[in-house]
Amino acid sequence: MMNGLLKKRIAIVGAGAVGSYVGGRMALAGANVTLIDAWPAHVDAIRANGLQLSGMSTAESHTVRLPALHIGEVQQIARQAPVDIAVICTISYDTEWATQLIRQYLSDDGVIVSLQNSINEDRIAAIVGADRVLGCIASLIAVELYKPGCVKRLVPQGGERHTVFHVGELDRPATGRARDIAGILATVDSSTVTDNLRGERWSKLVVNSMRNGLSAVTGLTGNERDLDDTVRWLGLRLGSQAVRVGQALGLELVAEQGMQPETLARAGEGDVAARREIESGLIAFAKKRSNEQRPSTAHDILRGRRTEIDYINGYVAEKAVVVGVEANLHTAITAMVKKIERGEQVPSRALIEGL
Repeated sequence: MMNGLLKKRIAIVGAGAVGSYVGGRMALAGANVTLIDAWPAHVDAIRANGLQLSGMSTAESHTVRLPALHIGEVQQIARQAPVDIAVICTISYDTEWATQLIRQYLSDDGVIVSLQNSINEDRIAAIVGADRVLGCIASLIAVELYKPGCVKRLVPQGGERHTVFHVGELDRPATGRARDIAGILATVDSSTVTDNLRGERWSKLVVNSMRNGLSAVTGLTGNERDLDDTVRWLGLRLGSQAVRVGQALGLELVAEQGMQPETLARAGEGDVAARREIESGLIAFAKKRSNEQRPSTAHDILRGRRTEIDYINGYVAEKAVVVGVEANLHTAITAMVKKIERGEQVPSRALIEGL
């Protein structure tokens, strides 16, 4: 069965850190994977030297040879077998064009899988139809594209300890094709299917919203952020607001990275026991994670790129208005990140004073 799955034509659209890592590990297992990316130096490096993968153990180091295309070369696929599974791994604001780029090369029963931050499945469905869209949440993957052709993972592999990939259909129970995709992803790390894509999507957004923007604003690494009492407390309050918005939307939230949603909400609202429980988990995990780890939004700031803050904290703030729930901290963090993007401020821990 797995041999048949690995013969499917897979295109990774947006071969940044996550896209390259996932595509590279799939190819290492024998999958038919093509990477597509907009960074010429990255594509050229993969072609010249292979994709260099590394992690927190020597066993994770591999050189993977696989096809890589510049976005201007995607038309070459028309002369090849069509794409069975297109995995969108771009930053959220590039979702629509990436979908338009690959849709014309899909096989008759080809599907598109969103493996991104935030919640982009509906925007993909508006282009290709809901019946061709699946979503995949990646939990605790933490990878960095630190130079062209080179990706490293900054947290331990999940394996039996933690399920990394959760694949689901849009508004219906998991299907055979969802299980097939989860099976392919199992060559990368632990995977499963979910009947609750929207609830799990929001649960992951909660975690991203309490970390990404906060690291971008303060300039702190993931460990520095979680080990700083003041910054960690702000993160809890951000998480709490995001949970309350998700609950008001009627979503079935789930535990993410060991944090039960209601416990996180109460922690950020000042419940002493809940705060102690959540903080102890954050501190314990900071001791296992690489000191180099930064969330993607913080990397974007460091490299002078536009962030996807509108699709993380900004998205929480937008939905909060719809349901009438307070999310003032998300509004504030979004505004700060945009000022940093425009060069009006520089990242500093002092920026969060008073929040």
